[in-house]
Amino acid sequence: MRRHRRRIARALPLSPAVVLLLLFLAGPIAYCVYIAFTDLQLTGQAHASFVGFANFRHAFQDAEFRNAVWLTLVFTVLSSLVGQNTLGLALAALMKRASKPVRTLTGGVVITAWVLPEVVAGFLLYAFFRREGTLDALLDWLHLPRQNWLFTLPVLAVSFANVWRGTAFSMLVYSAALDEIPSEITEAAEVDGAGGWRRMWHITLPMIRRSIGTNLMLNTLQTLSVFGLIWVMTRGGPGNKSQTLPLFMYEQAFQNSMIGYGTAVALLLLLVGSLFSAVYLRLLRTEV
Repeated sequence: MRRHRRRIARALPLSPAVVLLLLFLAGPIAYCVYIAFTDLQLTGQAHASFVGFANFRHAFQDAEFRNAVWLTLVFTVLSSLVGQNTLGLALAALMKRASKPVRTLTGGVVITAWVLPEVVAGFLLYAFFRREGTLDALLDWLHLPRQNWLFTLPVLAVSFANVWRGTAFSMLVYSAALDEIPSEITEAAEVDGAGGWRRMWHITLPMIRRSIGTNLMLNTLQTLSVFGLIWVMTRGGPGNKSQTLPLFMYEQAFQNSMIGYGTAVALLLLLVGSLFSAVYLRLLRTEV
């Protein structure tokens, strides 16, 4: 009896936090799951009906949904797995050997792009890529052909924008990881005649493998949910050439007023993020 009372006494301080989580987190999530199985609409409907898996079947039969899935994967691979991860590691490795003024300047420039609000960053990159924008002015100065980048290569443009804005996080993660590598190991490898690339491949990367996995997981989940940056730059266009799943979900739910279908797409996006997370967590279980 005393043990039971002690457990209750220990749990009492946590009860307000549990209630808040159930009320503002678990409750809305459960309601969204319910909505995904209905035909709820914003307008022209008095009552929603339960339709089972009809929204999910409609999604997999929808060519626009499949296009959004493909563009989401392309955007995530280009801007997160390749762009932010590789550039962040390269900057961290270069800054480790650079002088203090260079480190301060580079870190300040990269972090400034990261702390900018997403909408502001979107407008800056829109001005950079738009027809007769900054990039076209540079190409004209170099006597190279110009083009409307947001029309001809919209996915590459928004991927570059996401790399420019989000690389700072990867750089900070890898800078901390590289500082944890004992200098004696790299110095011994250098004395043995190992070049920079061999030290990076056989020493540095294996020793920061867990940091790489953590960074990839966090970057991937953040990139999958990018909305404002793409919306400001292209609004998913031209047509649907840069319409990733968050923009497709917004269009279906709030522009086409199909809340049930849009919520089902949101759950599928959550499933994609869960699959990526499961892969990364499996990799993180491997000890270095």
